[in-house]
This record gives sequence, structure tokens and C-alpha cells, in this order.
Amino acid sequence: MESKVEIYQASDGQTQLEVTFEEDTVWLSQQQLTDLFGQTKQNISLHIANIYKEGELEKEATVKEYLTVQTEGNRKVSRKISFYNLDVIISVGYRVKSSQGTKFRIWATQRLRHYLVQGYVINEQRLAQKQQEVQTLKDGIRILSRAIEDKVNETDLAWLGQFAKGLELLDDYDHEQLDEKGLSTKKAVYPEITEYYRVVETMKADFDSDVFGKEKDGSFQSALVQIGKGFGDVDFYPSIEEKAATLLYLVIKNHGFVDGNKRIAAACFLLFLESNSLLKSKSGDPILSNEALASLTLFAAASKPEEMETVKNLIISILNRSQ
Repeated sequence: MESKVEIYQASDGQTQLEVTFEEDTVWLSQQQLTDLFGQTKQNISLHIANIYKEGELEKEATVKEYLTVQTEGNRKVSRKISFYNLDVIISVGYRVKSSQGTKFRIWATQRLRHYLVQGYVINEQRLAQKQQEVQTLKDGIRILSRAIEDKVNETDLAWLGQFAKGLELLDDYDHEQLDEKGLSTKKAVYPEITEYYRVVETMKADFDSDVFGKEKDGSFQSALVQIGKGFGDVDFYPSIEEKAATLLYLVIKNHGFVDGNKRIAAACFLLFLESNSLLKSKSGDPILSNEALASLTLFAAASKPEEMETVKNLIISILNRSQ
């Protein structure tokens, strides 16, 4: 169970505790136990010592240290403080014969049950999703194996060479060797913001939605401006590919529109590539297929914040190898 903190309000209306839920139990410090049971710190300390001395509970399993920041005078000091789990809290409650302890135990148990059930449901959903991903992968491998076997029976494997770039890209992805830098380091051409808005307006006619392209804040313009930033004469994103990848990612993730963020991001991505003569390869073919564009856009949209660099590097790698 992930660490959570809730406020416990005692029935006396005066005692309030910040209760930590972690590792399927509850944790309170010695000072919090003192406040909960209305005892002196020395008395609580004595009871805890006796609990471990008499072998009622094992110390290693029921106590842990948290690093906390305390104010001492005009400065803040980091200290390690011992916290005790629900087993210790209940044991101390029995020893001091506190009705407050019984009420806290009931409250804590109810909250723990809630978190455990909630966590079970979430884990079940994650497991089902992971199983589906594994099954999809197995199906893909089976289909690919059958296709290879059929081709081997018909002729040689020369046809596989057509997909060499894709297979190489998959290998680089698996081994975390995607391109971090783009190939096109010429001076970038930045479309005017009005050009981007013209693209959005043109797209509105294609989608039956009153909120498509309706801005929520200024984060869309922020994404457009970001790719041109730098420090002095040094660009933050030195190549056209890096700028394009960042533009696609930011427009998607900034969620600047009520509806249509992914579609608008993909269109702006294409506009930037077109403005920099990078929308087609040297042979005159589109640098990306419709399917590849959709896949990259969905890949970026589904990614987690910590995966940003991987997403951008994949986009850069595809642009580099499609020229």
C-alpha cells in the first residue's frame, strides 16, 4: 500500500493526529501516542519498552524510523523519529486502559480496510491490463512467426530486409540506444502562431464538436514558443528533429484545449516539419505514414512524465531514419 496521511479527530474534539498509512498498517510516533492516550511521554516510553521486553511484539516488525524536519529556534533540523505500527498502538491502549485507544483502533481498521480493498481493485485492473499486453505480444509473435515460415517455404528471406529499419529501431529501443539528437542542424524556420491557429480552425470543420480547438489556457502558445528557446546563442533543442519531437510532446501533454489535443498536436507537428522541408524524405516519400503518425501521437499521450525523454528520443530516431 502506498504511503497516505489522514487526519484523525478524537471524540474529545481537541486531539488531532496526522496518521500515516503505509505497508498495510498505521504508524504513530511516541509523541502522537502520548497525545492520543493522554499519558506522559515517560509512561508511554515505559509501556513500549515492556511490550518488547516481555516478547509481546517483535521490535523489528513493528517500529520504523522516518526522517522528519523540526524547527529548533531559528533553524530547521532533520531528525530520525521512531514510529510504531497499529499492533503497538493497540497494545499500549490495553495497558493504559484507554477508551480513546479503542475508538482509534476502530477508525484505523476501517480506513485500512478501505485502502486495502481500493488497492486490490487497482492491482486487479493493472494485472488484467498487463495480461492483455502480454497476450497481444504473444499473438503478434505468433503471427510474425507464421508469416516468416510461409515466406521461407515460398522463397528466401529477402523480403525481411524491407523492415530492417523497423527491426533495428526496436532493438535500439530495447537496449536504450535511441537517438538523442537529430540530424538536421540547419537554422529552423518557425511558423507564425497565426499559422498554427489557422490549422486548428481548418480542422474544426472536420470534427463534429462544439469544443474542439477551444483553448483552456495559454499552454498551447507556451508549447509553440518553447521549441525556439535557448541560452544565448545555444538552442535548448539544436536540431529540427528535436524541436519537432518536443512540439508534438508538449502540445499533447499540456492539454491546452478542451478537446482535440492529440489531433491538433499531430497537425502542428506536421506543419513544423513542412515549414522546415522535412515532411518528405530525399526520395520524395512522406517521412511518416498516417499509421506511424497516429502511433507516435498515441504513444506520447499514453506515456508517463518520467518517460518524456524516451518518447522524444523515439520520435527523433524515427525522423532521423526516415530521411
